[in-house]
Amino acid sequence: MVMSTLIHKTARAVVAMLRRGEISPLELIDAAVARIEAVDGTLNALPTRCVERARAHAERIMRGEQEGANAPGWLGGLPIAIKDLNEVAGVSTTYGSPLFAQHVPDFSDVTVQTLERRGGIVLAKANAPEFGHGGTTFNEVFGHTCNPWNTSLTCGGSSGGSAVAVASGQTWLATGSDLGTSLRTPAAFCSIVGLRPSPGRVARAPARLPFDNLWVQGPMARNVGDAALMLDAMAGPHRDDPISLAAPKEPFVAAVEQPQAPKRIAYSPDLGGIVPVAREVAEVCAAAAGRFHDLGVTVEEACPDLSDAKEIFRVLRANQFVGDLGPVIEKHRTAVRKEVVWNYEQGMQLTADALGRADRARGELYARAVEFFETYDLLLCPTTSVPPFDLHLKHIDEVEGHRFESYFEWYTIGYALTLTSLPVLSLPCGFTAAGLPVGMQVVGPPRGEHFLLGAASLFESALGIADRVPVDPQPGDGGAHQAVKPSSH
Repeated sequence: MVMSTLIHKTARAVVAMLRRGEISPLELIDAAVARIEAVDGTLNALPTRCVERARAHAERIMRGEQEGANAPGWLGGLPIAIKDLNEVAGVSTTYGSPLFAQHVPDFSDVTVQTLERRGGIVLAKANAPEFGHGGTTFNEVFGHTCNPWNTSLTCGGSSGGSAVAVASGQTWLATGSDLGTSLRTPAAFCSIVGLRPSPGRVARAPARLPFDNLWVQGPMARNVGDAALMLDAMAGPHRDDPISLAAPKEPFVAAVEQPQAPKRIAYSPDLGGIVPVAREVAEVCAAAAGRFHDLGVTVEEACPDLSDAKEIFRVLRANQFVGDLGPVIEKHRTAVRKEVVWNYEQGMQLTADALGRADRARGELYARAVEFFETYDLLLCPTTSVPPFDLHLKHIDEVEGHRFESYFEWYTIGYALTLTSLPVLSLPCGFTAAGLPVGMQVVGPPRGEHFLLGAASLFESALGIADRVPVDPQPGDGGAHQAVKPSSH
């Protein structure tokens, strides 16, 4: 009963108990392990666990051997999950690829180092598609990760294992990463909060493309306040990341504790018509956006001009594949998933002129977005074009009669906002008639995470659904799906 009670508490509540000495990190590890053993055989979110390593870290914290106990973002010994794209010293890190199925790094990457230095205890690695590319979470190493709201459906990708771990109460917090919408889609599909912060807000290293600002690391949590807590634990500069930003003077949690209400916000059902959205998703999001009226906020339908986002992203994404995965693909082409190879080949066909035009167009798009935020405090839109879909579908080909030209076009509503470099939070905003989660993107001003988190917390309170997680796995109509046996290191 005590274990179950701990699992259902928020991350902020548990960290407060750790600070007061009411519980120990070892007790939290035991509670999390019990929950993992109870539900992850069905969900397959955390296939790699490092329990003894976690206990050793907990004991060091309990002996007072770790500095920083009073710093912002101190997690005090809270167990967390790390996406399987991040290296953790001494723990299997596969990147979702059979090529690295036996890979055990002897170092932790900068994001993990930062979290561990601030009292986060790595308990498990969260499943992800190969090299993090794909809108669903499946790979040839560990198999499919199931959605806890309906285990016959996908949890989205690529941070699907992290989202499922948080939504099902296996951990209180987890890391995600986001290029197209890899953090936001799983958050929406699992009814949790996922924050894509400004590039540089969370330091990343080592990286083959250290100056790349399309992909970021960010927090995944059950509610906005917990996401703010984890962002405090993740944020700050590092010498190995040339675009990393200084930690803020005021903690992000303070913005949630004393939120500032927006005065004028924009809502767009489809980002100005650049992507179709399933009718039921659009209706749920429109109803949720209307709840801002309850806060005395002006809500208008508007959107910055993102009409060229598809072409810009197509070019920059393909070029990113060449720079990031080119060496791996050239050496192991036949062993890499065909969609990954296809993206690389698209990049190899690009001309210098095409790259130059895409970079200029992105600069103009950013300028339009900045100008838009001189009028509006926030922009709201659906996180996804569709609700969670069949576990075994790789992608969506058609929505509302519109057939997509590429396999990643169905998440245009996410990657179009990637191009702006603005902070974007996916917030649970309701459910379909079938009880499937729907998420809303809340977009903040440039480097405006404080304001975004505070406003989103007010919106979350008005919606009143944050306490729907953690959720026990719900069997779907598609039958049972056998998860693979987890590895242990």
